[in-house]
Amino acid sequence: MIVDDHEVVRRGIAEVIDRSEGMGVIAEAGSVAEGIRRANLVRPQVMLVDLQMPDGTGIDLMTALRETLPETRAIVLTSFDDDDALAAALQAGAAAYVLKTVRGAEIADVIRQVAAGRTLLDERTVTRRRAGHDDPTSELTPSERKVLDLIGEGMSNREIAERLGVAEKTVKNHITSLLAKMGLQRRTQAAAWVAGHKRSAWRPSED
Repeated sequence: MIVDDHEVVRRGIAEVIDRSEGMGVIAEAGSVAEGIRRANLVRPQVMLVDLQMPDGTGIDLMTALRETLPETRAIVLTSFDDDDALAAALQAGAAAYVLKTVRGAEIADVIRQVAAGRTLLDERTVTRRRAGHDDPTSELTPSERKVLDLIGEGMSNREIAERLGVAEKTVKNHITSLLAKMGLQRRTQAAAWVAGHKRSAWRPSED
C-alpha cells in the first residue's frame, strides 16, 4: 500500500512495484485519514508512507496503525533527509527510511527485504548519522547567525544593518566571517543554503 499526497508520485511508485516480480499494490491513499481507513480494510503486508501529508504526518499514520495492524511493516519514503524525521520514524516503528531520490530497482529491493522481516533502520543508524553530521553554522557567533538568517530573507546589507542597529561595515565584516566559516565564497551561496535548509527541515505536526 502507498500513502502519499502526490498522485504522480504514487503512480510512479505503483508502476515500479507492479513491474517487480512477486509484488503488487493493493491500495493507495493521499492522506492520513484515508490511509488509516484503507489500511484497516486491505491489511497490507508493507506500507510505503510519505512524511508530510495534508492532515498530519506519516508518523501519525504509523502510530495509529501500530495497534490495529501490528503485522503491517512500514517504510518511510520521503524527500526529507533530516535526523529528527529519521528518529521519529524509528520511534514510530518504521522498518526502513528511504529518500525519494532512490532508484526504482532499489525501492523494490527494500520492499522485498522488509516484507521478509528485515529491519533496515535502527538506533545505531540514527546515532551514527548524528555523530557524523557536520553543521556548517556550528562555529558562527550569535550575531553572525542573525545576519545569515536575514540574508536568507533576501535583505540587503543596508537593511540588515538597520534591522540590527549596527553599521553597514559591521554587517559586511560579519558576512565575510560567516562565509569563511561555512566554506562559502559568495553571499548568494549563503542565501541558497538558508533557503535549502529551511525547505528540507521536517517538523512533526502540531497536534
